[in-house]
Amino acid sequence: MARATNLSGIFEAFSIIPKLHEVENIRKKATDVNFLSKRTDELQEDTLQTTRRLALGLASLAIFSTSRAAGISLAEDNGYWLTGPIPVPSAKNKITNEDTGTRSFLKRGIYIANIGTKGRMHRLKKYAFDLLALEDLIGPDTFNYVLKYLRLKSTFMYFDFDEVITAAADGEKQPLTDLANRLFDSVEKLEDAAKNQNLPRTQSLYQDTTVILQEVMNRMMA
Repeated sequence: MARATNLSGIFEAFSIIPKLHEVENIRKKATDVNFLSKRTDELQEDTLQTTRRLALGLASLAIFSTSRAAGISLAEDNGYWLTGPIPVPSAKNKITNEDTGTRSFLKRGIYIANIGTKGRMHRLKKYAFDLLALEDLIGPDTFNYVLKYLRLKSTFMYFDFDEVITAAADGEKQPLTDLANRLFDSVEKLEDAAKNQNLPRTQSLYQDTTVILQEVMNRMMA
């Protein structure tokens, strides 16, 4: 009887060993799973970010393609879509530099939207106001930014002025032409000073230009 009891204890001991081994395996697997889970989460996050980027890229491409196709198909209907190269604007009035036949600050490849005479007058006023804020940007290390800003705004003002002069009454054409030439002569001098990185001259010429810019704002308010 005692022997049977001992055998029973031995069998129980043997039965416990696999269970302990299973528990250990479970713990080990849990640890591995936990580690793998973190790694999987990281991989999933990276994959999700990549997928998002890809989706956004494809969506942008689809939108671009759709809008491009819509632009071509609706060009004749709404008049807002460009179906060819960017139109090259030109001035019809005498607002060029007499010596060069152009203006040194003019930027190429810019689309000047035709927003009507009143719209162009409003844009002239707005861009004159923008250039009046250029003073804070002028400094010994910012000439590159000054030139880019000055050229961009002045290019729009140049072609807007030309259209406003063309649409003006006969008695208003010459005063507007004189105002435009005074402004663009001053801008060319200012551009040259900034190009040569002459800070005192740039600051002095800018002050002269601001007086004319204020005249432009006052004139476009009428």
